[in-house]
Amino acid sequence: MKHHFVLLAGLLVPSLGLSLEAYSQSTLYQTSSQYKLDHNLELFDKQLFSASIYDHTRLLEKPMSSGQAKTSELNRAMAALKLESPDGAGLMKKYIFDHGNDPSVTTAGLYLGDHFFFKRNFSEAIESYQLVDEEKLPLGTQAEVLFKKGYSHFQLNQYAEAAPYFDAGKALNQQASFDSYYYSGFIAMENGNTSKAIADLQTASQSAYYANRVPYLLAALYYKQGSYDQLISYAEPKLTNGQNLEKKEVIYLYLAEAYYAKKNFAKAAENYDAFINSRKGELGREEIYKAGISQFEIKNYQRATDYLKASASATDEIGQASSYYLAQAYLKLENYQFASTSFQSAAKSDFNPAIKEESIFNYAKVNLQKGSFQAAITALDEYVDAYPSGKYRAEAESLLSEALVNTNDYLRAIEQMDKISNKSPRIQEAYQKVAFYQAMAYYRDQKFNPALAYLDKSLKFPVDRSLVLDSHFWKGEINSAANNLPQAIKAYETVLSNRPSGANGTVAKTYYGLGYAYFNSQQYAKAEEQFRKFTENRQIIANKQQYDDAVLRLGDCYYVQKRFNEAAATFQKAINEGNSGVDYAYYRLAVVQNFQSRNQEALGQLDALISRYPNSLYLEDALFQRGQIYMEESSYQAASVSFSDLLSTRPNSPFVPYALEGRAVANFSLQNYDQTVKDYSAILNNHPNSENAETALKGLQETLALQGRSGEFSDYLTQYKGANPSNGSVQSLEFEAAKGTYFDKNFAQATRSFESYLKNYPQSAQRADALYFLGDSYLQMGDTDKALVQFKTLERESASPQRIRAMQKIGTIELDRGNFAEAIPYLETSVQNARSKPEEAEAVQGLMTANFETKNYQQAITQAERLSALDGVIPESSPKALLIKAKSQNALNQKGQAELTLTALVGDYKTEQGAEGLYLLASALQEKGEIQQSNELIFDQSGPFVNYDYWYGRIFLLLADNYVKSGEEFQAKATLESIVENSTNAEIKEMAQSKLQTLN
Repeated sequence: MKHHFVLLAGLLVPSLGLSLEAYSQSTLYQTSSQYKLDHNLELFDKQLFSASIYDHTRLLEKPMSSGQAKTSELNRAMAALKLESPDGAGLMKKYIFDHGNDPSVTTAGLYLGDHFFFKRNFSEAIESYQLVDEEKLPLGTQAEVLFKKGYSHFQLNQYAEAAPYFDAGKALNQQASFDSYYYSGFIAMENGNTSKAIADLQTASQSAYYANRVPYLLAALYYKQGSYDQLISYAEPKLTNGQNLEKKEVIYLYLAEAYYAKKNFAKAAENYDAFINSRKGELGREEIYKAGISQFEIKNYQRATDYLKASASATDEIGQASSYYLAQAYLKLENYQFASTSFQSAAKSDFNPAIKEESIFNYAKVNLQKGSFQAAITALDEYVDAYPSGKYRAEAESLLSEALVNTNDYLRAIEQMDKISNKSPRIQEAYQKVAFYQAMAYYRDQKFNPALAYLDKSLKFPVDRSLVLDSHFWKGEINSAANNLPQAIKAYETVLSNRPSGANGTVAKTYYGLGYAYFNSQQYAKAEEQFRKFTENRQIIANKQQYDDAVLRLGDCYYVQKRFNEAAATFQKAINEGNSGVDYAYYRLAVVQNFQSRNQEALGQLDALISRYPNSLYLEDALFQRGQIYMEESSYQAASVSFSDLLSTRPNSPFVPYALEGRAVANFSLQNYDQTVKDYSAILNNHPNSENAETALKGLQETLALQGRSGEFSDYLTQYKGANPSNGSVQSLEFEAAKGTYFDKNFAQATRSFESYLKNYPQSAQRADALYFLGDSYLQMGDTDKALVQFKTLERESASPQRIRAMQKIGTIELDRGNFAEAIPYLETSVQNARSKPEEAEAVQGLMTANFETKNYQQAITQAERLSALDGVIPESSPKALLIKAKSQNALNQKGQAELTLTALVGDYKTEQGAEGLYLLASALQEKGEIQQSNELIFDQSGPFVNYDYWYGRIFLLLADNYVKSGEEFQAKATLESIVENSTNAEIKEMAQSKLQTLN
């Protein structure tokens, strides 16, 4: 605001020149004090304040009228204030004090007050306005000054001092009064005088300036007053009439709060969303919770979760309630995993006991629904313990029985049910099943006695007849595995005595198991009957490998009973059907045909086996049998060749001494005596303890005599006697004693005995056996260094079956030590020379692992597929094979094939390998950005792997990462907290805690 004080002299000035009189008057004016004063005033108007101050100061030093002096003083003070001169305020105050009764003092006070007011120096402004006599001012100016005084106090937070000025200003009903009404209303609102605040602000809103500024304050006041209907009727029209309202978003918020209070959730939800969409503010947690509840109540569950997962972020009463309703919303959306973690979060808080109880119970129900039975059992246990009279007690006990049937933690389930003295029919049924499942778990781990005990527990409650049959069947299987054949037979026969339906799969399996029990008991006629019944029901046999095996055993039963025609027909059937043991069928058919004097046909079968199946376990048998048949046919040259084939391809075969004998006889018949001598000598030199050593000695004596070399025989005889002392000799007794301690598993004593034996008899014919037993004794004691020394020594000895066994042990030791490259050649030798399926499977499994660890991935895949073909020969070989195969495929960037392999692994094997497979499969989906698919896979498949702590934990750490990637931080946090709380694996706990810290 500018104030100009100008003294005007109205003079008539002619247009052309001046008269003498006029000139005289002009000269007089130009030399007067008034002229200089007017000139100085012009300097002020031109904002030449420094010049104005200077000239006024000089002018005031000269004589002038009192009126001129006052004008000069006032203008000098005004110029000093404009120039921000340090003495400006002092000059103005001096003027006021010096001329207190002059009307110009009011103008000076206003000028000084406005100067400080607009400079926001409100303390000085108040002091200056006090110098103004307001009653001498026009009403409009009075209202202005009163407002400025009140506003100055207001800005200094002196509300009590400000209010009277605003009230006085309001009473004048001037334009500035609207300003006073506005700030008076604001102060009343701050002081809690809601009625006065509303009245003042309503009046202020009549001003165009305040019309858009007042509504949000009135909305707040109506809400504070609890006048929800008045708030709604006032605010809603304001939002729709096109006004450019200040803080429009706040009006939306108060409308939302009012509608929420009136339980009009649809309108509340609409206005909460409008506030959020304005992007001009953030809701508090309580408002976020209300917004979520509003959306929940109108069944907009997805939108409800957006709000509620934000308000659930803290551990307070709002957080607990938010988690509960969030869980209910997820239930409506059928997102059971998110519902589970949300209920779990609500159940952890004690703020609202009713919500806590419901959350624990609902958490259990949700986990039952999504198949997480162990989590459900834990929650149900907690509920039953914490709420013995709870409103869900009966239902919880019923659900607990359902969960127990499906859990993998069978021991805990049984323990829980054992606490129930009066077991309901439902609990009895659950007990029967869970005890049976625990027996199967023990059987898988080859813990036969506990397995049998739990099968007996299962049989205490024979609710399910089919499970009763299964229990007796598995008692037969377990006793068979423990070589307790009489008990096995009894159990199998119990199954059949129950007269089950012939279509029952257990019946077929029982025929198979009972057949083997009789077969291994050498009751071949009874075994034949069972194998025949089994193979007659092929349509209900799911396991082709068992069917193929039963056909071969049926053939063996006929063979042992000398029913050669039936045996031959059975083995021929196996060949025709493409039996998985077709190589064995060829071999046994040849043996049968040999007995039937059908030698040419027998040779044809053997040739087929030798040519088509060079890696067959029965190749050595076939080569030897072929040589024998040629000998029967007097085809000595062919026989010699066949025996030579065996000796050259399988130098470590147990058939070697007999093949040498056969070739010696064939060459003797061909009069190739030198070769005959060599073969007999080889038996005596390399296999002096073989059963045919004495025969070789006699044959050698005869052959040397024919050649006139009988003198050489004495050396061989001496050597033979040294290798084969009498049964009562000390050497023999020492060896047998040492071997006895080994088989008694007294390995410490065995090592001392064999060390002593080898020291005393370094050239003993039992040297290879002694070295092997010594090495294995050290191995059983855990001293792999000493074991390796013995096995390596045996490796340098002549070819023998014990040498091959030592090679396998060396390979295993190197594998266990992580020397994978060193293990491979030994394991390859073991695979080539395996004499049984278990030996082959063990060696193949080791070779698979060694190749994988040395990054020979294609070879690892080959061995994995070979191991899979030997399914079930050794425990968990198939899941191990699938896991290595999948990892190798991933390493070779065969991602699609790897996923197929992992899918098969996870689907078929609920083992530790299956757990790791699920983690890898879910990780692969995550890497491809298929987060939802990864989550669904975890939800659907993770339940059976709960007992594998490490991988189960990794799976859910991955799930937490998925939540973070998809913006579900509440779910991620809840999942990690659950891992920290429940995992028993220290490494997993640490990983979860670390991830939690990054979220917090």
